[in-house]
Amino acid sequence: MKIKAFSVEEWMNAYETSAKYNIAETFVDSLTLEELATIDGANADDFFRSLYPLKLTYGHIEGSPEFRRLVASLYATIDPHQVLVMNGAIGANFLVFYSLVEPGDHVIAVHPTYQQLYELPRSFGATVDFLKLRPEHHFLPDLDELKSLIRPNTKMICLNNPNNPAGALMERDMLKQIAEIARSCGAYVLCDEVCMNLLQDDDADVPSIADVYEKGISTSSVSKVLSLAGLRLGWIAAPQEVITECMKHRDYTTISCGILNEMLAVHALKNYDKILRRSRKILRDNLALLDEWVEKEAAFSYVKPRAGTTALLKYDFEVPSVNFCTGLLANTGAFLTPGACFDMEGHVRIGYACSTEVLQAGLEQISGYVRKMK
Repeated sequence: MKIKAFSVEEWMNAYETSAKYNIAETFVDSLTLEELATIDGANADDFFRSLYPLKLTYGHIEGSPEFRRLVASLYATIDPHQVLVMNGAIGANFLVFYSLVEPGDHVIAVHPTYQQLYELPRSFGATVDFLKLRPEHHFLPDLDELKSLIRPNTKMICLNNPNNPAGALMERDMLKQIAEIARSCGAYVLCDEVCMNLLQDDDADVPSIADVYEKGISTSSVSKVLSLAGLRLGWIAAPQEVITECMKHRDYTTISCGILNEMLAVHALKNYDKILRRSRKILRDNLALLDEWVEKEAAFSYVKPRAGTTALLKYDFEVPSVNFCTGLLANTGAFLTPGACFDMEGHVRIGYACSTEVLQAGLEQISGYVRKMK
């Protein structure tokens, strides 16, 4: 199987551990084990003692009943048996494509987005067309363009909501229209929803695609919203026939995803609202800081994100984005992701969900570096 290098992951692998100010990451500032253990007011020692009797077996292969029940409670129409645990959302996405996409299929994917959502179906033999997300449309899909891309053999439409890297947000009406377009040819709609509920506006009406469309497939994880990327746990929430097909393919790649990790994830899911409040506060405080910085920096502009953890910053100087980011890191320790990783030259992606102190320092370093370039 031939596949292109995963640009953004190669970039992160190469540089993130050397960054002093990591403003490229996509998860909300990570919780410590102590913070997770005490999120409900419990004593940390008591929490960890409760784990001592645990036998480190494979555990429940599809995910423990409690894990699946808690994940299902995040949806309006999903039952626990429609949830399947995987090794992060990246594993969930892989399993969906591996299980459903075949040579000769047609897939439509929004672009820019996480590269996995279009390179994987290509690698499995599908023809992939891009549904371009343009800044003049606030990085939202043009539904007339989507209709024009539909073919009789369209197997799947791939979305990312909120969008990574732009932070655009599709609300209920648009999702329902996309579902109607997919219904016209019987296509699945896969939506990577790892940043679901990380909203800037409490009044935004953003259901899961799994609650809008009978062939909707939601993938997500504990990495972004729950600040637990190190647990490497995600899930698929989908119609039962999709779960059944995924389980058949999963047996060849995955047994369980770690009984201890799952127990920690269960504790987080039980305290979902508390962690979500923390995550939203970090994001809203930090976006206000980023927005103020963009207003002051003449070299940068952006479509202000409505949700998620990232934004695309457009710059007006004639330097390739990779060169700009490597120079910035080498000279200041501030770490951004080049737009070239998303086929968006002349842009950089910033992850503004880190600690406020790191974001403030990172932005100051960018400002100083740009001044020296001139």
